Amino acid sequence: MKTIGVIGGMSWESTANYYSALNQGVAQSLGQWHSAKVIINSVDFKDIKEQQQNDEWDQMAMTLSQAAISLERAGADFFLIATNTMHKIADAVANSVSIPFIHIADSTGEALAASGVTKVGLLATRFTMEEGFYKNRLREKFAIESLVPNKQDRQFVHEVIYNELCLGKINDAARQEYLRIIDDLVAEGAQAIILGCTEIALLVKQEDTSIRLFDTAQLHCDAAVKWALQD
Repeated sequence: MKTIGVIGGMSWESTANYYSALNQGVAQSLGQWHSAKVIINSVDFKDIKEQQQNDEWDQMAMTLSQAAISLERAGADFFLIATNTMHKIADAVANSVSIPFIHIADSTGEALAASGVTKVGLLATRFTMEEGFYKNRLREKFAIESLVPNKQDRQFVHEVIYNELCLGKINDAARQEYLRIIDDLVAEGAQAIILGCTEIALLVKQEDTSIRLFDTAQLHCDAAVKWALQD
């Protein structure tokens, strides 16, 4: 079994889910007494959040690159960044080490393509919804078009992520608004919805809606388990 490296802490709420999903995946594949070989470098999210607000992406790239280097030195065979938004700087972080990197948009795109989805709604931070680093990758590698909410709804989705979900707060009123936004995206032609922030799955579950949800954190972990167990 290969050792999985995880850059986490953005937020720790979703990183805890990563750790659980990685271990559950290994146990399901190998048997109940098995667990994943995981090394986690968890950064301080307060620093990252402030740097995001100040558009200091070069500084964040340095921080995450140092985390990646520490994972490689500690014995990780490959690594993940346990958040969608920070894939904005994924190339810089991946290039800082020699071990392979699993991109979260690739694991999501592969699952969408396998399901025949060509047009998908994207819920995420405003960075992920409004910039091209995620949507362009889905389009260029998988021929998948991404739809995002209107400006007001994008701001609402973003604020709930940072002010509630990253703090472990689950609010039913926020869930109902997210479901309304999902319905609006479906009305615009979305065949499915990407939960494109690793915390959103804490709020919205598949049982809450009939539209198919693609949980990026779970898909990322599924890909990591597959990597860890392949020859």
